[in-house]
Amino acid sequence: MGKIGHKTEIRVIYADTDAMSVVYHSNYFKWFEVGRTELLRSIGFPYSRLEQEGVRLPVIECGCKYIKPAVYDDLLAITTVIKEVKAASFVIEYEICRKDTGERLVTGFTRHAVTNHDLKPLRFKAAAPELYNLLFNNDESRSPE
Repeated sequence: MGKIGHKTEIRVIYADTDAMSVVYHSNYFKWFEVGRTELLRSIGFPYSRLEQEGVRLPVIECGCKYIKPAVYDDLLAITTVIKEVKAASFVIEYEICRKDTGERLVTGFTRHAVTNHDLKPLRFKAAAPELYNLLFNNDESRSPE
């Protein structure tokens, strides 16, 4: 039983860099979102579908470890993996590497609550049963309800 993951690529554009010609630190969080969005899309649950079903997934905690800087025109590989699934939340882990060398640049995570439109917490299993079962049944670090 493996974890659900996805890999996507993104190229660093000049606007993503700072005066030192390296990627500005907050852009990595934007790229985490790219990875998360593409992971959900790849398993049939784009954010638009979740929103139509009345489910929101706000970030309630996040972290990032900067190992080496990305620079203009780097082609990056973003690996996104569902790490933990709980009754009303889940954790996604990210790794961003240079695609051509595999050199690890950044690791990070986001923790998401499962809520309704008004940000009221929902039981994941009841709110999005198909997604919950897909993630829960593939999560090695599951928590009992």
